[in-house]
Amino acid sequence: MSRNGRRRSRSRSPRGRGGLPGSRYEIGKLQTLRPVQWSQVKLDPIVREPYRSKATYRRSEREISEWRRSKEITTKGHDIPDPIFTFEESGFPAEIIDELRYAGFTTPTPIQAQGWPIALSGRDMVGIAKTGSGKTLSYLIPALIHIDQQPRLRRGDGPIALILAPTRELAQQIKQVADDFGRALKYKNTCLFGGGKKRKQQDDLEYGVEIVIATPGRLIDFLSSNQTNLRRCSYLVLDEADRMLDMGFEPQIRTIIEQIRPDRQTLMWSATWPDIVARLVKDYLKDYAQINVGSLKLAANHNILQIIDVCQEYEKESKLSILLREIMAEKECKTIIFIETKKRVDDITRKVKRDGWPARCIHGDKSQNERDATLTSFRSGRTPILIATDVAARGLDVDDVKFVINFDFPTTSEDYIHRIGRTGRCNNTGTAYTFFTPNNASKARDLIDVLKEAKQVINPKLVELASMKVKGKGNRHMTTRYPRERRSRSRSKSRSPVRSRRPAGLSDRRRSHSRSRSRSRSPVRRSPVGGRRDVRARGSSPGRRSISRSPRRSGSGSRRRLLPPAARKASRSPPPSRSPVASSRRVNGREQKNGRSLSRERERDRDRERERDRDRGDRDRDRGRESNRDRDRRRRSRSRSRSRSRSRNGNGRASSYDRY
Repeated sequence: MSRNGRRRSRSRSPRGRGGLPGSRYEIGKLQTLRPVQWSQVKLDPIVREPYRSKATYRRSEREISEWRRSKEITTKGHDIPDPIFTFEESGFPAEIIDELRYAGFTTPTPIQAQGWPIALSGRDMVGIAKTGSGKTLSYLIPALIHIDQQPRLRRGDGPIALILAPTRELAQQIKQVADDFGRALKYKNTCLFGGGKKRKQQDDLEYGVEIVIATPGRLIDFLSSNQTNLRRCSYLVLDEADRMLDMGFEPQIRTIIEQIRPDRQTLMWSATWPDIVARLVKDYLKDYAQINVGSLKLAANHNILQIIDVCQEYEKESKLSILLREIMAEKECKTIIFIETKKRVDDITRKVKRDGWPARCIHGDKSQNERDATLTSFRSGRTPILIATDVAARGLDVDDVKFVINFDFPTTSEDYIHRIGRTGRCNNTGTAYTFFTPNNASKARDLIDVLKEAKQVINPKLVELASMKVKGKGNRHMTTRYPRERRSRSRSKSRSPVRSRRPAGLSDRRRSHSRSRSRSRSPVRRSPVGGRRDVRARGSSPGRRSISRSPRRSGSGSRRRLLPPAARKASRSPPPSRSPVASSRRVNGREQKNGRSLSRERERDRDRERERDRDRGDRDRDRGRESNRDRDRRRRSRSRSRSRSRSRNGNGRASSYDRY
């Protein structure tokens, strides 16, 4: 029996207590949710009041087109509503307008002026604008207006508006804005993210909230445990959709969208627009309107001065020290340093602290309390240097950040734009320093395009890296000036089918001498005496084929080249001359040639051969002595190693007298 009087189940099945089918969360978090059959579910109708602008007069098409051109706004879709130029034209409740005035806003930003009418009309939309342009209020205030039009929540109902964010920092920032403006209309919200107190998040869901701001993983946990549902959700926002897909959240996003009623309103917001987001829009948005503020290409904030320092990897730390010394001398010195890996973040943080600068770090391995304390200290200015991974690249809204340092260049140009977008917010100016190494040469061309679009000065070394990358394209096997086939043919290992024959009348000594001579690299050797060419010393005779090998390959493993017939004839020794001057004759019983005695020449040749054999024998003896010395040296080294191994104890460690 248990403490409350209930009987404990003896079943060891993972389904739950008492053998009843438990939640999928108890079985495993990674188990996917089943799609809802919406045709079999009775849904309450969604109330949508038609949007009407409160403008005092209707503007002409020419006036609107000129305003869009001045703000660099392009639209896509049919029946795009006219933009609003003041808060009063939007038709917001007085409480919302008062909050906007209290927050310091005088007029809507370009993305708000064109995005609010589309969102209030109930259409699906896609908004693309630079960082710090006011995208959060562009979808949050229409969400509050949409919630105000719907029936009140009942017990067990899920949220009416769902906002998905890629990181917990961005989710917490959205919650702060939702707290400020939701308080005016008395609508509640909660933030679901990994690392936070799950019990508090669960209590908020059970109590009932109109707005849920969540990261995909934690929301799927609550949906799997049946602690909330999305049957009442009729307003879906995907903030920083490109970042969520880049982080690998596409399966989770698709699973969550399948749990939301099909007649919902979907809004996607981002600063960039890659192809993967376009595919998601095509699958889940219907009859949508697209707004783009700024260039249609990959563009950065023009209020940011971008400085690219091309250097080597080992120079980064010293350059960072010099750069921080200059930055900390400024009056406004709040700086964010972006590094690729968590371990490098910790290392650089310790180094910056050793240099005497106040710094704190943030990355995925930090607990939620540490991350909150770090961001609070950075916002207040107590710690002016923040060192972080890409978790702070989006969603970190600090207006007075003046410097951004890219210690490691990001993997994509979109991440680069979001990183430097932490400065220059709300029409302020900022400076971004980037350390660019030859390892990042593959991204040099995209970076040059971003710099050109922002009208920045381009480092000539960066252009060289981009040109080197272009020159490097092509066949990587062509490392020499000759084609691969020609090189392979010249090094062919096939033997020549025609082999030279040895003359039968040669003695063993002459055979060995001719064999050793024929293996020499040079096809023609000079005689050591007299400097004349010695043909007979090579063991060749008139009319006999040469045994010499190819000069390119030597040694016992080399192979003979296959020569064409013409070259084979040319390689043979010339036939004896028939000239009467060169012919030999006998004078006084002795054979003479050209007036010289042949016997004396043969004797000289024999003497030369004996001298060569004697020199060869001396060299062989010297080599033998050297090999004996090497053999003795190797034996002594083996004996020393054995004595060392004997001096070690049974555990393989050196004995006490060997340690000192």
